[in-house]
Amino acid sequence: MAGRFGPVTGRARHPVIRIAGGAAALVVAALTLGTLVAVALRADGGPSLGPADWAAIRFTLIQAVLSAVFSVLLAVPVARALARRRFPGRVLLVTLLGAPFILPTIVAVLGLLAVFGRSGILSTALGWVGLGPIHIYGLHGVVLAHVFFNMPLAVRLILQGWLAIPAERFRLAASLGMGPREVFRRLEWPMLRAVVPGAFLVIFLVCTTSFAVALTLGGGPRGTTVELAIYQAFRFEFDLGRAALLSLIQFGICAVAAVAVWRVSLPSGLGGGLGRVVERWGIATPGLRALDAAAILLAALFLLTPLALIVIRGAPGLLSLPPSVLQATFRSLVVALCSVVLTLALALSLALMAQRARGLVAGGTEALASLSIAVSPLVIGTGLFLLVYPFADPVRLALPITALVNALMSLPFAYRAIAPALAEVETVRGPLASSLGIRGWARMRYMVLPALARPIGFAAGLAAALSMGDLGVIALFADPGQVTLPMQLYALMGSYRMEQAASAALLLLACSLALFWVFDRGGRMRADA
Repeated sequence: MAGRFGPVTGRARHPVIRIAGGAAALVVAALTLGTLVAVALRADGGPSLGPADWAAIRFTLIQAVLSAVFSVLLAVPVARALARRRFPGRVLLVTLLGAPFILPTIVAVLGLLAVFGRSGILSTALGWVGLGPIHIYGLHGVVLAHVFFNMPLAVRLILQGWLAIPAERFRLAASLGMGPREVFRRLEWPMLRAVVPGAFLVIFLVCTTSFAVALTLGGGPRGTTVELAIYQAFRFEFDLGRAALLSLIQFGICAVAAVAVWRVSLPSGLGGGLGRVVERWGIATPGLRALDAAAILLAALFLLTPLALIVIRGAPGLLSLPPSVLQATFRSLVVALCSVVLTLALALSLALMAQRARGLVAGGTEALASLSIAVSPLVIGTGLFLLVYPFADPVRLALPITALVNALMSLPFAYRAIAPALAEVETVRGPLASSLGIRGWARMRYMVLPALARPIGFAAGLAAALSMGDLGVIALFADPGQVTLPMQLYALMGSYRMEQAASAALLLLACSLALFWVFDRGGRMRADA
């Protein structure tokens, strides 16, 4: 059918969609490329890098490499154990491995301090045997926190690779009498060589933009990342030229890592099979069972103990939190909800434009939706400050700017959730809708939005949780009278009010998980209705 809906494909060329998609693309380009231009202009002819700046660059790269290496190395035995063992609670454990992704960074840091800090349970246990406490601050503390966040991600990525090995290959290996070592060499090692580089690069990219971990666990000048150096130049020295120069360096590091991730993508499969459940032979020996059980148990203890301590220590004071914490909670909720609206508007508009475009326009739209991966939120915040400062007080705009930047940071994940589902809807239902003359808002209301309820709910929950726990741009702009809950929690930790900090952390954790659950569950219920 030709005309406004195009031939056969059913792709509606509605002017509202073109306008919305163009506006979304303009907003994303202005927030990423526009802020980078502002930063570059400010840094042109500015101060040169000093010894402290070079030290920050070295520390950023070293901690990111070490974090990625340890995350992947520790994830391999856990993923192998989960791939070849079936036990009660396995599905729940695999689900919990995704929790650190939406866990507020500052909450996880407080939980790690409760375990590994000078007054943590591990230091207390060492004191019973006459040993000194653990010193968590510095490079090893930053790497520990990054492993806590990223080892579950590595486990899930590597587990997908293990489960992608066709069951017929394991059956053939068993029929040929191969033992565990030969199976590993012939089947599992080739999979790891294909999957591990992509997992390593993804985690490296994540660790280069981890601001809150370095802020809380860096431990001084020798533990300063580039992002932390930007914050210090901005907040304490108000040296905008140096902050701009460091922002360009941070963008360069992230851009190189993002290109490497794109070039070394994770494989979708490792050969053909019949889709059977993977069966394994030769792994029933007591030694292998004990090895797999130990890997799963240690990983579960490492991930769940800090969260359990947050709940135990924070619950008694939850009802006696000061008004400042409750006010900060309200601000965080408002920022998170605004971020959800902005994220969905941008992601849906760009996905609709990409679906109805072809060639370079479609590819450019997808690249634009993913561009914020290569741009640190502190770099964007610095650029926005430089753009806004001549015309208005950026401090007064701290909360709207935070919501906007948080939405931009969530956009790649929301787009990846919505765009494939939208393409499937248009392919399956689009031709029929076009033949019936359904277009414009009616097409969106009756065909697109109901079919996208599940991915939209997931994207909204993810955006809300990430925004609720963000400690990034707000650290640049906010004054003590308009901080969000993560910033208030950091202030409580800085003043050594650890009981109130634990209660505030529990409140932040509950709000983040509740927001994710409400939106994700709402999308599932709407899809099943």
